[in-house]
Amino acid sequence: MSVFQVLKTRLALSKTGQYRGMFDAALKIRQKEGYRSFYRGFAPNLIGIIPYAGIELGIYETLKTRISQTKEPGILVTLSCATVGSIMGQLCAYPLALVRTKLQAQAIRSDAAEHRPSGMIHVFQTILRTEGWTGLYRGLAPNFLKVLPAVAISYVVYEESRVALGLTTA
Repeated sequence: MSVFQVLKTRLALSKTGQYRGMFDAALKIRQKEGYRSFYRGFAPNLIGIIPYAGIELGIYETLKTRISQTKEPGILVTLSCATVGSIMGQLCAYPLALVRTKLQAQAIRSDAAEHRPSGMIHVFQTILRTEGWTGLYRGLAPNFLKVLPAVAISYVVYEESRVALGLTTA
């Protein structure tokens, strides 16, 4: 997945005409920067999955259970619980997603030592030094606009599938 995230990030940030498409971008990135460049940002991405999923699912299940104690939740309850869970998960894990994106956007110039790419810790330190704590949340609002509909749909489909398959407790 990291390969495609790197390609998406690079294509989005590239100058017009820099790449003819996804395959051209992949070839040019591999030739100029090597295979390792496709895995830039993999560590913060992997580390960020754990708190995001744990917080999101934990809050979703806790709220759902407390709100609808004796019956299966309706769509509105599911949407509300999923939204709150996702927002809380994003607030905790978003700095890692931002660092991942910054790492993926780095163009590696192997011909000059001073242009060596920075690592995850260095990117965190740079953001904190130049922008402060709020810098770790730059771009969070558009991310909510992207993630919340997907999360809402996923949880509604999940709950409706449980009911259709007879996996309910009620």
